[in-house]
Amino acid sequence: MSDDTYYALKGEGEAQIREKMSRFIGFALPVASADEARARIKEYQNRYHDARHVCWAYVIGPDRSEWQLNDNGEPSGTAGKPILGQLNSTGVTDAVVIVVRYFGGIKLGTPGLIAAYRQTAREAIEAAGIKEMHAMKEFTVEFPYVSADRIMKFVKGDDDIEVRSQEFDNVCRLALSVRLDRWEEVRGRIGSIEGAQIAEN
Repeated sequence: MSDDTYYALKGEGEAQIREKMSRFIGFALPVASADEARARIKEYQNRYHDARHVCWAYVIGPDRSEWQLNDNGEPSGTAGKPILGQLNSTGVTDAVVIVVRYFGGIKLGTPGLIAAYRQTAREAIEAAGIKEMHAMKEFTVEFPYVSADRIMKFVKGDDDIEVRSQEFDNVCRLALSVRLDRWEEVRGRIGSIEGAQIAEN
């Protein structure tokens, strides 16, 4: 696995288990930011306002540096931590997992709660599916029209480069992104074309 590789959810996933009369419903949702994660949590708290607990955890960013969890009234460490544990063990990021619990009248105890939240989170993530992603570097290239053919030939011939926008005039401009582990090489190759000016975003 290269340094720029990380994992994300393919889509949304849902899972449900029953444990000693309690019902656990799990949701794994892709999100782009912590703000979006919190908005989705609020949405599910409103939707399942009649549930005893709505517990959750999220992880954001290719480096998985931003994360948060919440036990929402369950004993400390019995809900948010096992949910986060499943995000960590699968390596998934840019995701929030929410587990709703309808209490069935029988206490599960600490080990029972941890196992139930862990299983529900894992099954929701499995239902969503996991895909491999690559961290990208965004940059802009400005160049004279006479260099357009050479630059476009290089850009179009490299599958790791994505054209985000293009503008052709006396001075041409391309907004591009490339896999982070190819950035130095691509910058050098484009920079060697006459008149090309590169700006990092």
